[in-house]
Amino acid sequence: MTISRLVFLVDGDSSARSGLARLLLTAGHDVRAFVSTEEFLEAFDPELVGCLVLDSRTAGFPVDELQAEFAMRGVRLPMIVVSADDDSKTRLAAHRLNAAAFFRKPVDGSALLDAIDWAVRRNLENHNTDANEHADSGATRLKSLIGDHNEHTD
Repeated sequence: MTISRLVFLVDGDSSARSGLARLLLTAGHDVRAFVSTEEFLEAFDPELVGCLVLDSRTAGFPVDELQAEFAMRGVRLPMIVVSADDDSKTRLAAHRLNAAAFFRKPVDGSALLDAIDWAVRRNLENHNTDANEHADSGATRLKSLIGDHNEHTD
C-alpha cells in the first residue's frame, strides 16, 4: 500500500517556507504550502490524510482560538510546530496544540523528515480506524435490519 505523503506547510516567512518545501519535495512528499493559517483553513479538505507543519509565529491565533477553529473545520491532522523562538511560552503553546513534535529553527532536516513520516503514518492509521469503525457500525446496523426482517418473515 502506498502511504500518502501529504504535508501542509504553513509559514509566513517566504524563504523558510520555500526552504522547507524544497526539503520535503526532495524527500518525496506532496507539499501544499500556505502563507497563513487562514489560507490553509480555506483550502483544507478534512478527508485528506497527512500532517501539518506550522510555524508558531504564523499561526496568527491564540492557542485556544486555533484549537477551536481547527475543531470546527475538522482539522485532525498531526501537527509539527516549528519556531524561531525556543522559550517556555512557545513550547507551552505547541504542547497545548497537541503538537506531535516541536522544532527550533533552523530545523534539523533529517529529524523533521522522521517526525513527518511518523505523523503521516499515525494520521493514516487513525483515518483507517475511523473508516473501519464507520463500516463496522454500518454493517451492524444492516445486520440488525436484516435480522429484524428475517424474524418477521418466519
